[in-house]
Amino acid sequence: MKKSNFKSLMGAALAMTLLAGCASNDERDDVSFQDANYGGGETADSSGLYLEQEEVGGSNAAGSDANADIATVYYFEFDSSTLNAEARDALDAQAARLKDTVGTIRLEGHADERGTREYNVALGERRAVAVADYLVLNGIPRYRIETISYGEERPIAFGQDEESWALNRRVELK
Repeated sequence: MKKSNFKSLMGAALAMTLLAGCASNDERDDVSFQDANYGGGETADSSGLYLEQEEVGGSNAAGSDANADIATVYYFEFDSSTLNAEARDALDAQAARLKDTVGTIRLEGHADERGTREYNVALGERRAVAVADYLVLNGIPRYRIETISYGEERPIAFGQDEESWALNRRVELK
């Protein structure tokens, strides 16, 4: 009788542990579509890669006007995880800023809705890793960088046209 009670208690404890591990701590669950835009301006380069910039007075780490123009969102071409020259320049500036800060850096990879869910999660991960690798090459320790892919699950544009898809092919630096 004692063995079956022990097994039942252990089974219940294991089940509760697993359920607690599945709880979401994602802080962005309540973020609205308007909040996801961050109010920053966008610039485009010749290859079509867009860079979103933080707004002055936004939540940049140093809080100075000099850091207000550093891109925090990097857009990619269709089915690509390659950084172009303008993105690398923006990441150089970001790396210089990040060297003066502490704490983790979160890179969130995204894809547009075309392709399977699995493919888009993998593509978002490749994009986030490409940005992470570039930051590491510029002196940011890898242990500070966290990458996550949301694939097509967190679009910021909901249309089904090239303009909307281009906005959803991105990596956000948090």
